[in-house]
Amino acid sequence: MVRAGKGIYGYERAIARAGLGPVAGADEAGRGACAGPLVAAAVVLADTPARRIEGLADSKVLTARARERLYDEIMAKAVSVSWVRIEAPECDELGMHVADIQALRRSLLRLEPSPAYVLTDGFPVDGLGMPGLAVWKGDRVAACVAAASIIAKVTRDRIMVEFAEHYPDYAFEVHKGYCTPLHQARLDEHGPCAIHRYRFDNVARARVDAP
Repeated sequence: MVRAGKGIYGYERAIARAGLGPVAGADEAGRGACAGPLVAAAVVLADTPARRIEGLADSKVLTARARERLYDEIMAKAVSVSWVRIEAPECDELGMHVADIQALRRSLLRLEPSPAYVLTDGFPVDGLGMPGLAVWKGDRVAACVAAASIIAKVTRDRIMVEFAEHYPDYAFEVHKGYCTPLHQARLDEHGPCAIHRYRFDNVARARVDAP
């Protein structure tokens, strides 16, 4: 049982007290984007004073500067970190929900050493060979899930900045592939490129309407 008022490390501590540590958290970035890869990350944190990370939170509520700082700290202090990317064509082939579960599963299975218990943000992940729990808004209440959300978000943002160099017409460095007015305007003007997800209606329409 997670005790109230125990902070963002409460889930991991409760599970460890039950003899099920180490605990991994997993989360993804890019599910709602219509361009670029889906990125999932998995993290096992150390709950010791020297390696505890202050300020962990859902990556979406942090500033870019805070995410970058926490990314470096997570990479330096975590017991284990892994991440995977699923490119746009595979997202189209699988559908976003299946791609999401696949990405979370792949990132968790890459952890070394393997965790004994898994916390995931929102969706349960099967096929892991270990127990787990899907936590609603897990990136806000469980430290390892928050850490995974930061790793996934920063990694994906960096990938999209790299893509912006190859596809300068789309301003990927600004909107990171999400469906913003700027992105839609560039999509309508130039049509989709190789990293767009054609399952998204706005991309499919732009493909038909492209000059």
